[in-house]
Amino acid sequence: MQFDPLTTEFWIEIGVSILCGSIIGIERELNRKPIGVRTCVLVCLGTALFVRMGSLVATENSDPTRIIGQIVSGIGFLGGGVILARGEVVTGVTTASIVWLLAAIGTMVGAGQFSAAVVVSTLAVLTLLGIDGLEIVITKVREHRRKGKDE
Repeated sequence: MQFDPLTTEFWIEIGVSILCGSIIGIERELNRKPIGVRTCVLVCLGTALFVRMGSLVATENSDPTRIIGQIVSGIGFLGGGVILARGEVVTGVTTASIVWLLAAIGTMVGAGQFSAAVVVSTLAVLTLLGIDGLEIVITKVREHRRKGKDE
């Protein structure tokens, strides 16, 4: 089996990777986070390609699932690069988690699980948006309690 750019299968996989990365990347970009559309698309696309190539070069003496294990370990370096600690404040953990999730979504795409990858991408954005709203409510409650204790 080949991964031929002259086939519809090739372009569907590329397109789904770009779509999934874009779904998450647009949310990150709109919220001015450290990674945006470009990075999200590239992480998702790159992971899908590694998984696909792993399956193409597999023989009866090899284990293509090792590629997935290497992706999981390797993506940690990329995600770790966005986590910053300044005193007691740590930032970038959500962004690092997004990078990790994008690799999982790319793995789904590379394994041909296109619908599931789009659903998970959409759920990730809904989670990020929903959590933003929840955090605003929690902050207001916390401020209200703090004002009550100060009086």
